[in-house]
Amino acid sequence: MTDEIVLINQLKNTSTREKAFRELISLYKQRLYWHIRKIVISHDDADDVLQNTFIKVYRNIDKFNQESKLFSWMYRIATNESITFINKRAKERNVDITDVQQHLASTLESDVYFSGDEIQLILQKAIATLPQKQQLVFNMKYFDELKYEEISEILETSVGALKASYFHAVKKIENYIKSKTD
Repeated sequence: MTDEIVLINQLKNTSTREKAFRELISLYKQRLYWHIRKIVISHDDADDVLQNTFIKVYRNIDKFNQESKLFSWMYRIATNESITFINKRAKERNVDITDVQQHLASTLESDVYFSGDEIQLILQKAIATLPQKQQLVFNMKYFDELKYEEISEILETSVGALKASYFHAVKKIENYIKSKTD
């Protein structure tokens, strides 16, 4: 925690900001990339959203009030940037968000950056059928192994609501997988 406070102070100090920001990117780039990638699915889109996330972090670090952990704050920015990206893509194509995500999931097989097997592909397609909030909760809990309290901080939702969302997501995913593997 003291390391985080030191880093935040360095980020807020104009003379140490550049070096601290490079360290911040080094520390969190990979975790944020995979979080974003689970939402936007495409590697190229994930790179774009990650870059936008770090730009927002850099521009807004002075507004960070340390009421949450730095990582939670950045995760929230990454989540919001990802959702904004998906919404924009849906609006451009004049389709529902779910349609965009299902289309992206269906392109995974030809994605050179996707190294999953058949069951992982089915899982990704199942996740794409979930409502957006359930997708986020499922990905954060199942893949990122975040605690409900951390997810609550990121999504600004109660732990009880998150547990219910996760439960419903798991049931829907199980049903989807059963229907595709029977």
